[in-house]
Amino acid sequence: MARITVEDCLPRVKNRFQLVHMVASRVRQIREGSEYLVSSPKNEDIVVALREIAAGKVVMKTGKEKA
Repeated sequence: MARITVEDCLPRVKNRFQLVHMVASRVRQIREGSEYLVSSPKNEDIVVALREIAAGKVVMKTGKEKA
């Protein structure tokens, strides 16, 4: 499987700081039992989270969307 990079995810997010927040949140969800949203056998949770973001499977909700 091809290597995933931060640059692969940047078209989906506003900036690197938002990406870090999204990855950390998604890794936490995965470790708490959430299923993978992409097929990614034998990868660490952080790699899976990056792949999910790059694939557009994970999006960040803004404060307005949470209401």
